[in-house]
Amino acid sequence: MAQMTIEVNGRPYTVGCEDGQEAHLLELARIFDRQVRQVSQDVGQLGDTRLFLMGALLIADELTDAKARLAMAQAELARLQSDYARVEVRAALAIDNAARKIEKLAAE
Repeated sequence: MAQMTIEVNGRPYTVGCEDGQEAHLLELARIFDRQVRQVSQDVGQLGDTRLFLMGALLIADELTDAKARLAMAQAELARLQSDYARVEVRAALAIDNAARKIEKLAAE
């Protein structure tokens, strides 16, 4: 397990992560740091615990919104796939009917 120092709101914190996940952890720390700094700018210094709590709640809110948008997009995709399948069946039937009519005309 790798040990890293990340910085949040100007303070260093030593954390562990799986080997190979260091870059990912740094990016997550940057996202959290931006959120905490924004909270600090908006409401002032509250202390690390409250700042971290507010930052985490705001990120959780964003995650909830993203999950809701993803669920809506997945539902829309399922609807479109179903519509596509119905159109595909109708097109195949139309082609089959046209082929039969052409064969009938050719036979006459």
